[in-house]
Amino acid sequence: MGLICYKCPILPVLTWQTPMAKSKLVFHCTACGSNLGKWAGQCPDCKSWNTVEEFRVAAGARRKVGFAGATASLVTPLSSVPSGDTQRVETGLAELDRVLGGGLVSGSVVLLGGDPGIGKSTLLLQAAARLSGNLKSLYVTGEESLQQIGLRARRLGVEREQLDCLTETSVEQILATVQKVQPQLLIVDSIQTLQSDDIDSAPGSVAQVRESAARLVRYAKTSGCSIVLVGHVTKEGALAGPRILEHMVDAVLYFESDSGSRYRIIRSFKNRFGTVNEIGVFAMTGKGLKQVSNPSAIFLSSRSTPTPGTIVTVTREGTRPMLLEIQALVDDSQLANPRRVSIGLEHNRLAMLLAVLHRHGGVSLSSQDVFLNVVGGLRISETGSDLAAVLAVVSSYRDLVLPEGLLAFGELGLSGELRPVYNGEERLKEAAVHGFKHAVIPAANAPRHDTGKLRVSAVDTLHDALQSVFT
Repeated sequence: MGLICYKCPILPVLTWQTPMAKSKLVFHCTACGSNLGKWAGQCPDCKSWNTVEEFRVAAGARRKVGFAGATASLVTPLSSVPSGDTQRVETGLAELDRVLGGGLVSGSVVLLGGDPGIGKSTLLLQAAARLSGNLKSLYVTGEESLQQIGLRARRLGVEREQLDCLTETSVEQILATVQKVQPQLLIVDSIQTLQSDDIDSAPGSVAQVRESAARLVRYAKTSGCSIVLVGHVTKEGALAGPRILEHMVDAVLYFESDSGSRYRIIRSFKNRFGTVNEIGVFAMTGKGLKQVSNPSAIFLSSRSTPTPGTIVTVTREGTRPMLLEIQALVDDSQLANPRRVSIGLEHNRLAMLLAVLHRHGGVSLSSQDVFLNVVGGLRISETGSDLAAVLAVVSSYRDLVLPEGLLAFGELGLSGELRPVYNGEERLKEAAVHGFKHAVIPAANAPRHDTGKLRVSAVDTLHDALQSVFT
């Protein structure tokens, strides 16, 4: 930098000034949270495309390298750690407790994600209001005002006297308030709105989300306070922010819903204190979310006169068997490449089932469009619905109505064999409760006990299953 000399204002005099702190550019992958030295179209760690973003942070002091001066931590033998049952607190919503594994665990951190307007804030407000009598709760929002929360609480008809709320986006202010109030349950809506004063980047960035979540998780583990974080999702349906966020928390729950449907499904994708892939079913009403204790009856309530291409299967979501209706439509294709559309079932699995049907069932659909749909908007993640899907496709193709009271389940192998599914007897009991009369299942799932009025056909191959149903 140059300064003007007062004796000679023409010639500048070079002087040194203290350099100001400069900011630097860093690059983070929003999928895995990796730090990169420069921008790249593909992350070299997780191989995701178009996930590397640029952020500007303040240049801080260099950290010391090495372990000189560090003190050793105390090592505890695992045998000396007291082992006891995990203490849980029920939220008052049985379906939510089912997904959590029985209730909230002290010191746990739960991440709840879902599409905008699906009911995340509504569900947590209802749960916080029901827990306010047993646990001291604090609802922190960075997106809404206190007036908006009050209007929603009034519309839902929840108790507001013992429910404390806070509008704040600074994670330091939130932790200072929490240490003063000492709540047993902290709800943060949402993690993408929080920011730390130590990081020079916008709220919602990779660095902000990671640092804010790390501080909240650290507080939960040291204090025993249960924390529920609300997370935004991207247009692809994944949680926004670094993927490391899902690794830091104890449970990851997703809200699912079919477009236009009033039913909401909460599914657990990670749970350190319970079963993964467990689901809870709710119905959205004008008074908030109401629990659906018998989902099988709800998903089958719209069934009327049997039609071609319709069949019922028994799937198992978590610890609960559930009856679902599968519909298929097979029609002449006007395209060179016939369409294969699947809603609720993986597209690649439908293509594989059609190939097995052609090879081992003698039914060729190379010139037909095939559409498959799981009624109710539920997504089937297991393979026990293979047989039911194939029977529905054949029924629609031949324009034959399947017998009333028929259901089927079983995994279909590439060689045309029917492979068993787990908990077969529980599925048959669920079918018998709802009045079904005939079940086509794999031979390995043949029941060992009397099934009452439910007639069971245990078959070994796809060919035998087709013969049992259509002859």
